[in-house]
Amino acid sequence: MSAELELEWPDNSTPGTQDRTADPQACAANGVTADGRPYHYSAAHNGYVSDELPGDTATRDDVTQALSALTAALAAITDPRELVEALNEARSALHELSPLKHHPVDFVRWVPAGAVQANDYNPNQVAPPEMELLRLSIDHDGYTQPIVTYVDVPADGTGTHYEVVDGFHRHRVGREYPEVAGSLLGFLPAVQIRAESADRSDRIAATIRHNRARGKHQVVKMTDIVLELKRRNWSDAKIAKHLGMDPDEVLRLSQIGGLADVFADRDFSMAWEVVEDDLDDSAVG
Repeated sequence: MSAELELEWPDNSTPGTQDRTADPQACAANGVTADGRPYHYSAAHNGYVSDELPGDTATRDDVTQALSALTAALAAITDPRELVEALNEARSALHELSPLKHHPVDFVRWVPAGAVQANDYNPNQVAPPEMELLRLSIDHDGYTQPIVTYVDVPADGTGTHYEVVDGFHRHRVGREYPEVAGSLLGFLPAVQIRAESADRSDRIAATIRHNRARGKHQVVKMTDIVLELKRRNWSDAKIAKHLGMDPDEVLRLSQIGGLADVFADRDFSMAWEVVEDDLDDSAVG
């Protein structure tokens, strides 16, 4: 893309000369600025402009022109759902250029509500009064926080699924309450968890971190989480680090969950066996 930078020259002068007129007919097209950039007269700018050197970045004018073309094309889409999908594509392309794309919130995608699914391990539950407050908040303020998801594309071709990592109750409000669902055109706002956290164990840990950061988690369900991570060969230290716990808490949850299950694969020394005859002999003596 050819880019132009507008320059402010003194009246009746151009760079390098003081006696040339600003008349475009009298202005040579091969002038050079003090820093070595070629310039020419631009009727669109009503003055002299300097061409960027090769490798220079695009100017704001270039971006503005591109955005004008993009918005005009988007405005021509009359179907609301098609427009949402087109906006998703535009945001996705911009996201790939973003220096902040390592943060999931850099790209919020509107995904089909029917494709968003709950996970099977979330220990966080909301009481009816809190659920109603969440509904009221979203109904009045709109969605201010997207749903954190793991994107799964099954090999059987059943379509892309978005498994909830955080935001299960926000997901429920958007699907179960007509006054909210009606404003969403069948979509829900979602961000995708980082690729390095796509493994199930890492997703579980991410869910717990989100819950604990809000101070909401249930001890009974947490024991199940700890036991599952142990079965996946996570050490106590790793569990403590990734779930924001101290070692004593990990041990306590392991004990609540059942020591037999946690230590089922451990080897122990042989226990003493009590022989009933020996007890009888000692009693007689």
